[in-house]
Amino acid sequence: MELDNVLWMLTALAAVVVLLTRMRLSATGRQPGHAQIPGTILNAHTVLGVLALAVWIFYLTSPSDGLGLVALVLWWLEVVVGILILARWLPGAGKHAAPAVDDTWAEGPYLSILGHVGLLLGVIFFTYCVLAGKVG
Repeated sequence: MELDNVLWMLTALAAVVVLLTRMRLSATGRQPGHAQIPGTILNAHTVLGVLALAVWIFYLTSPSDGLGLVALVLWWLEVVVGILILARWLPGAGKHAAPAVDDTWAEGPYLSILGHVGLLLGVIFFTYCVLAGKVG
């Protein structure tokens, strides 16, 4: 499989993580416990994700070193915010981590762990590709 195809597939998966995080936490925003993520943090996650996707897609279609670095900075900010949301949401994380009521997406935080750890690994791969000059 060509590297370009892998990058595009990982980009699509990153878009799904950003979208599902927004949908999951917005839909359960009034639940007690782990869903109590402040709207500003959720909005920052969404805005950073959309900006990272837009800049990254533009970079993939017309690579330039500066644009690649901007995209990476946005991706890393997105990952940090996502991991912080996930850490706050996990059981045992303190007062914000009470069990969810009516969480029909999955039993517990496993879907979010999969998505955010997957996004972290994807951004590590993006970083390697940009810094090693593999995109083009």
